[in-house]
Amino acid sequence: MSTSPAGRGLLDEREIEEIERAWPNGLTSRQIVDVFETRGIRFSEATLRKYVQLGLLPRSVRVGRKGKHRGSCGLYPAHVIRRVNVVKGMMAADRTIEEIQRSFARFKDEIETVENDLRDLIAGFEREAKAPAVNPEGRRELEREITEAKRAAGELVRRISSLERRISAQAAESPAGGAAAAGSDLY
Repeated sequence: MSTSPAGRGLLDEREIEEIERAWPNGLTSRQIVDVFETRGIRFSEATLRKYVQLGLLPRSVRVGRKGKHRGSCGLYPAHVIRRVNVVKGMMAADRTIEEIQRSFARFKDEIETVENDLRDLIAGFEREAKAPAVNPEGRRELEREITEAKRAAGELVRRISSLERRISAQAAESPAGGAAAAGSDLY
């Protein structure tokens, strides 16, 4: 008999999708902790930092705040909520730290490489389109195509990231193996 994610003290798919829609530009560490704490799920900023150190979550990106002398804050992509939820599910299934890390490391590096390579490639296109040798009419057409390429690249990365999340979620549901350090050691 299968227990629903919410029944195991986790977020369900509907909640995760709502959160991802509500914060498309990312969340601060405090917002991430609040998402779980307000639902009665134990999670702290220290645990978040530990997950980042273990490579289970991406590092935050510094984003400037609007307004003079407002500084910046660290934002995590919205999919971090889904990732934390999967990790907590794997821990509840008594997965070891090593098993959890392996399940995320399978495709994480490749996806980041694809994303960075696409970003670099498009940045190169943008530089070339701004070159003095490109006539203004040709430049406008190139800029439109580059904008479309950015959109398509973003969609590709979202789709492969979604696939990775689905595969990781499947791994979280499969029976645990091994007897190394327990997932609860992540607290």
